[in-house]
Amino acid sequence: LDSVSLDASGITTVQTQPALNLKGADVLLGFIDTGIDYIHPAFRRTDGSSRIYGLWDQTVQDGVPPFDLEYGSAYNNEELNLALASENPLSVIPSEDTNGHGTFLAGVAGGSTLPLSDFNGAAPESMLAVVKLKEAKQYLKTLFFANGEQPAYQSTDIMMGIRYLTLLAEKLKKPLVLCLGLGTNQGPHAGVSPVDSMLGIADNYRGLHSVVAAGNEAGKAHHYYGNFSGNETFKEVEILVAENTSGFCVEFWSDPPEVYAVGFESPLGEIVQKLSPRISFSENISFILENTKIFVSSEMFQTVSGNQLIFIRFSEPTQGIWKIRIYTNMPGQGTFHMWLPITGLARPDITFIQPNPDTTLTAPSDSASVITAAAYNAYNNSLFLNSSRGYTRSGQIKPDLAAPGVNVFGPAPNNRFTTLSGTSVSAAITAGGCALLVEWGMRRTPARIFNNTELKTLLIRGAKRSPERLYPNREWGYGTLDIYQVLSTLTLS
Repeated sequence: LDSVSLDASGITTVQTQPALNLKGADVLLGFIDTGIDYIHPAFRRTDGSSRIYGLWDQTVQDGVPPFDLEYGSAYNNEELNLALASENPLSVIPSEDTNGHGTFLAGVAGGSTLPLSDFNGAAPESMLAVVKLKEAKQYLKTLFFANGEQPAYQSTDIMMGIRYLTLLAEKLKKPLVLCLGLGTNQGPHAGVSPVDSMLGIADNYRGLHSVVAAGNEAGKAHHYYGNFSGNETFKEVEILVAENTSGFCVEFWSDPPEVYAVGFESPLGEIVQKLSPRISFSENISFILENTKIFVSSEMFQTVSGNQLIFIRFSEPTQGIWKIRIYTNMPGQGTFHMWLPITGLARPDITFIQPNPDTTLTAPSDSASVITAAAYNAYNNSLFLNSSRGYTRSGQIKPDLAAPGVNVFGPAPNNRFTTLSGTSVSAAITAGGCALLVEWGMRRTPARIFNNTELKTLLIRGAKRSPERLYPNREWGYGTLDIYQVLSTLTLS
């Protein structure tokens, strides 16, 4: 088997060690993503039956919605087995994963052992549950210029997916490990977004855990960090805009007590003077020599976070270097952050001229309630080049750990297999590892159902740490995932 990633994570050892023999049995692994190829052998038992206990396809509207969610179509294990027994399963349950991302993550985390395909999932006997997200409404994609090569989703649909999985786990009376391989650069990057808050429900219950990908934004030049010193009253932030760019958005975030204002200079030299800060305002700006329009919306204290937010939307920006002038009311004091859209959301790519690779975690990986996974290469023990770095804007230590996420082997739609790299892959391996620990806890006498803090503490204590690095750090968190070492630390006197 192509087991390098599972070997490096200590997962192979706990699967094969006779006294442990952990495979994720009776643990529900949940995924909110692009769907799943439910016909693929990686999600079936040896008798051909399905290991998926719940599939909610938000894009199919002619079936029965789940619970109280009122849209999409939900299918249970019995219905999936009936479909698999038919000559044309998709005519019975028309749910497909045309992207392949969701299929890959579900397979890496919980795929069945398939010796003939040289494949084994981290938790091959776990129970699976999947939400296929519908794409965001067109007016939202237009507003945010979401015209890249990757799909864009709404936070509300992700939140409903979380609700579906938690209700399903409650119905099945099984612990849930939720894997989320999605992220955004929108929001305060401080763990207080609506999705962050909903994932925080895990803090109130035992047997409910979330693993989230850190993001692939390091080195992508989508984050800027500003720090005023001396007698500076403003800073110029330069953004490189490619030819034929329809538009893009940028968000500015800062903490009190400073108050900030913005101004602009176009590539052709047209200047927009300082827009004086007010409690809340919006303004449309046009240019004389250019077709560009800029929409600015400012909140001195944003509702959820209490931080200052300035949202800037460029429409038909002139090619070249745009300058955003950031003015402070307290000369020489204060810091601020700015973020451009994540890779794949906008096209072509827009970048800061002087970016900062830190604080590039995507939301909701910045939530205190989740286990945040960065990615490294298990073949040479090097950090994945684009693995997003901590810490959060509020200084919270993230990521929690790093897991294999480079050239990992896993299932693809249409009975295929492929390799994939990124922090969503490392999150899937981590989620599968968590399922093994949850199973181990349930086997104890008396059974131990972990809460969120306990599971995260176990992972941190068992993480492998190099003597050449200081921990925790912005790239590796507390070390690399090692499920066997987690259990080994519990035997030390």
